Amino acid sequence: MTRTGVLFILALLVSPFFTNVSYADVTVITVDGVVNPVMAEFIAKKIDEAASENADALVIELDTPGGLDTSMRSIVKKIIASEVPVVVYVSPSGARAASAGVFITLSAHIAAMAPGTNIGAAHPVAVGGGMDETTAEKAVNDAAAYIKSLAEKRKRNAEWAESAVRESVSITEQEAIKLNVIDVVAPDIQTLLETIDQREVEMAVGKRVLQTKGAALVRKEITMRHKILDLISNPNVAYLLMLIGFYGIFFELTNPGAIFPGVLGALCLILALYSFQTLPVNYAGLLLIILAIVLFILEVKVMSYGMLTVGGLVSMTIGSIMLFDSPLPFFRLSLKVILPAVILTTLFFSLTIYLAVKAYRRQPVTGSEGLIGLEGRAKTDILKEGQVFIHGEIWQAWSDEPVKAGETVVVEKVENLHLKVRRR
Repeated sequence: MTRTGVLFILALLVSPFFTNVSYADVTVITVDGVVNPVMAEFIAKKIDEAASENADALVIELDTPGGLDTSMRSIVKKIIASEVPVVVYVSPSGARAASAGVFITLSAHIAAMAPGTNIGAAHPVAVGGGMDETTAEKAVNDAAAYIKSLAEKRKRNAEWAESAVRESVSITEQEAIKLNVIDVVAPDIQTLLETIDQREVEMAVGKRVLQTKGAALVRKEITMRHKILDLISNPNVAYLLMLIGFYGIFFELTNPGAIFPGVLGALCLILALYSFQTLPVNYAGLLLIILAIVLFILEVKVMSYGMLTVGGLVSMTIGSIMLFDSPLPFFRLSLKVILPAVILTTLFFSLTIYLAVKAYRRQPVTGSEGLIGLEGRAKTDILKEGQVFIHGEIWQAWSDEPVKAGETVVVEKVENLHLKVRRR
């Protein structure tokens, strides 16, 4: 057998070993902010994409202060049912997985943290306001049972998980690894992937061994759509959208046919209503703001000498403070937004009122009313009837006193194209 033939046979024998060697991609996404419907939709979409692309794993770089319970449960259910292993990595240094973030981290197939991060404080809070003692106890028990089930499913410290809910316990990454709350502490993603390589994880369809060493990282950025939706879900932005919507509708009602203010106002109001679905809206506060707008509009129509404006100012200030009722700081309006908005709104309507009053008091310059007060000259003698020359025109006139031709007269009244005049 020739040398070429031997080499050909050897190539056929070893080729299967090489063709089976492949490195799958690892998808990486970053979620930073409040847990809300936008975050839930984004994570769910990327989990589906990673599964369809046959990624070896999906890494979620997480930094959150917490958020909505419904959104958190939606994310957790998606992670548990995922066809691709999900790694929740609390990073970078200084990041946290608080409140709802604890549930998301514990639900992951691999839970990891970067140095200088923390996890905990998962006590449930009534986002829409205070709870009575019975309701609060039910919420705590429900959250405690839920987080224990997640920890037990992933073989993590269920006792600590329960204390994070009941006692708002929070720990560092080093404490978390010692207490078996997480699986890995890694300074960066490459180290994380090397550490978890060949680990076996329990998937919804069975066990799977991770092949992450040397895998290529595919970063998936948040889309513009999700960025916009996340932006308008901010309570301060939602509040400003609502005010702009009211301004636009007001402009359209006072200036019919302007079109642009009405379209802009309607668009902003629709976006504000979308935002209110994700925020703890206090409808008493919303009604107070609407009342304030009504009072400002009435001030334009009814002369109250500023009393309606004062009432609107008070109503809008109180309503703005009450609008989002939550003990969580990221679901409350900032005073730095409320005060300028109230002041600008008051100035806007005050200017509108001033211009309306000024226009009301202005002497008419057209029509019969525009002739009253004008000076002219008697064209003929006026005993009872005569003619006057006013504004470049000759008018029939009468007077209660004799007026000689050539004398200066002032118009007092207009009746049926006849002017009543008097000597100046």
